[in-house]
Amino acid sequence: MSLKLNIIIGSTRPGRKGPFIANWLAQVAGAHGAFNVDLVDLMDFNLPLLDEAAHPRLQQYEHEHTRRWAESVDSADAFVFVTPEYDYFPPASVVNAVQVLQREWHYKPAGLMSYGGVSGGMRSAQSLRLLLGNVNVHALPQEVPVPFFPKFLGENGEFVPDEQIVGGAKAMLTELHKWAVALKPIRKAERKAQVEAA
Repeated sequence: MSLKLNIIIGSTRPGRKGPFIANWLAQVAGAHGAFNVDLVDLMDFNLPLLDEAAHPRLQQYEHEHTRRWAESVDSADAFVFVTPEYDYFPPASVVNAVQVLQREWHYKPAGLMSYGGVSGGMRSAQSLRLLLGNVNVHALPQEVPVPFFPKFLGENGEFVPDEQIVGGAKAMLTELHKWAVALKPIRKAERKAQVEAA
């Protein structure tokens, strides 16, 4: 069964370090072999703050940026959000990206790789898990925190993690694949019901 994993770079702030961590994770996920991997950068979508008039459950998108984002999310069977922690919370860019859609998220699993200071971004990840659950995403408890993340960045910005982070990422990907396989039949049944009801 061919499954697609979107690794989402959550920060859009200038000078962000998320792309270095996400690039590393994409390489690990590719080597893991359970998914076809797509690296998705929120900055490429330039999503304004909730600028669609219709409720997202209706999928009546007026704007091209929303349609592009909806297609990206809809194409995936699973996600990993790579997110920093801002004021003990996920970035507004991630929150907005989740809330602008609804049905495209349904019945898909998500892992979280967070980075920050002493907590490794865990407070951000916990808040994001709650939000994802509210759009019918199964957010895994197997999170991968990166505490004091600058110490894992090399001279050229490349991410060089320790054994615990590497092991955590691989375990998360394995668990993510189990859920992606299990949830796929539910998504197919829901889509069939939507077509029949249309």
